[in-house]
Order: sequence, then structure tokens, then C-alpha cells
Amino acid sequence: MPRIEIYTTQTCPYCISAKELLRRKGARFEEISVDGDPQARAKMTERAQGGSTVPQIFIDGRHIGGCDDLYALDANGHLDPLLKGNAP
Repeated sequence: MPRIEIYTTQTCPYCISAKELLRRKGARFEEISVDGDPQARAKMTERAQGGSTVPQIFIDGRHIGGCDDLYALDANGHLDPLLKGNAP
């Protein structure tokens, strides 16, 4: 299983939706809350090459993007291979 990291805030509906998709896929992930944590948010923004909105999702260190990007990967059939560790 690949390492999945998702930077979130507690009340973000996009974060909740992204986590729900990952759970439906049976994927385990590490959630990193940036609520009230400027250092975590700064690290997220740096890793996401300037992306400062949540969620920011990484699979095996590869920046996936946000919720819409995750759902687009799923719609295109590319998410399942990533979750199985078969990155294209």
C-alpha cells in the first residue's frame, strides 16, 4: 500500500469528501490537520508548490492536488492503480 498523506482542516467539506472517497476505496491515509498550525500549513504549501488550500493530497510523496483532482483521477481510472502502488 502506498503512503497517503492528506492535509486538512476540520470543517472543510472538500477534505471530508476526499477522505470519504479514500475510505470507500479502502485506502489508509495519514491526516495532517493544519487547523491553527501555521508551521504545518507552511510545510503543506511548500510541498504543494504554493498550493495553500485544503485538502492537499500526496500519494507516495507525489502531489495529487486537492479534492477535485482526486475525484478526476478516480473518474479517469487512474486512482485505483495509484492506491495499489502502480503509479503511471
